[in-house]
Amino acid sequence: MRKKQESQGFLKRAVTSGTISGLATATAALVEGKRETGSYYAPLNATSHILWGDEAALQDSPSLKYTLTGFLLNHASAIFWALFYEKLFGRRFAEHGRARACSRTAPAPLAEPILGAAAITTAAYVIDYHLIPNRFTPGFEKRLSPKSLAIIFVTLAIGLAARDLIASHQHGMDFWADGVKAG
Repeated sequence: MRKKQESQGFLKRAVTSGTISGLATATAALVEGKRETGSYYAPLNATSHILWGDEAALQDSPSLKYTLTGFLLNHASAIFWALFYEKLFGRRFAEHGRARACSRTAPAPLAEPILGAAAITTAAYVIDYHLIPNRFTPGFEKRLSPKSLAIIFVTLAIGLAARDLIASHQHGMDFWADGVKAG
């Protein structure tokens, strides 16, 4: 029973982190797309090249075929990377934060989840752009500059860490509120 609860907790954390990351990276892609190409939708459309081929990267207008597919592929990818983040780093941060809150010491440093998310995001970049076939790359590179890709990957890292950063902040607020009440 406990393993099932742990598994459900892990999956819930991964879906939460992945959803935050997916929405954040899609937003970053939309903004960068408008800035660089004049089309909000071009980067997400390009992501759908995985299913629709290179013609997807030529699409500037919103459509169910290209934009929705690109959004869903990006979102699934974010959840995929969140599984690794949560498995390797998320649980440790959750336990670390609870332990610190219970011991009445300062909240977990913010650097811990950020560094974990940076490690996963670095792995995502290397795998996505240097190890897998071109047909399975994220597709953003077909319409956006390397600078915009960097913005999207930084956004992915922030999104992965967001749940832990928020939890750390909440534990910190609880700590200080309890300390003030006790004082």
